[in-house]
Amino acid sequence: MIMPIIETERLILRAPRAQDAEPIAHYLNDFDVAGNLARVPHPYYLSDAEAWIRTRHADVEVDDANFSIDLKGAGYAGHIGFHPGLDGPVIGYWLGKPFWGRGIMTEAVIAALDWFFATSRAPIVYSGVFHFNRASLAIQEKLGFTQTGRSQLLCLAREAEVEHIDTQLTLGVWKARRT
Repeated sequence: MIMPIIETERLILRAPRAQDAEPIAHYLNDFDVAGNLARVPHPYYLSDAEAWIRTRHADVEVDDANFSIDLKGAGYAGHIGFHPGLDGPVIGYWLGKPFWGRGIMTEAVIAALDWFFATSRAPIVYSGVFHFNRASLAIQEKLGFTQTGRSQLLCLAREAEVEHIDTQLTLGVWKARRT
């Protein structure tokens, strides 16, 4: 599957590209952002962003699709994507700190999930947040994710195992909420 471009009222979700490296490195080098993510070290360098971008390809499986989030008129703001998990596809996302509190991520998650469920055959998407990430949990709860338990997950930025609230969203719940 070739990565689509998804447009919303305020956002363009598109495949990551080389010129995203500088803003990715800038935003992820902020511990307030990286400390909420499992797979991002801190400090985070330009070379880290460049190496990650080299792993992204235009032709990917649906459950490994990643989108850069462009805020119309402002440029790169963050990232949203899917990756294969032990139980099925997992959605993850982050936003640069200057863009927090504006509903941008809710808009991006809705667009990404609409695309994912329309494109894949997956009946469920998994996610979760570290226990202290109330803003991200609020997005998930607003969109119909339910808590399925707690686990310990390594946070590279914190160099520690951290309590993680595990969540999931079924296709049935998504369809019911979207009608």
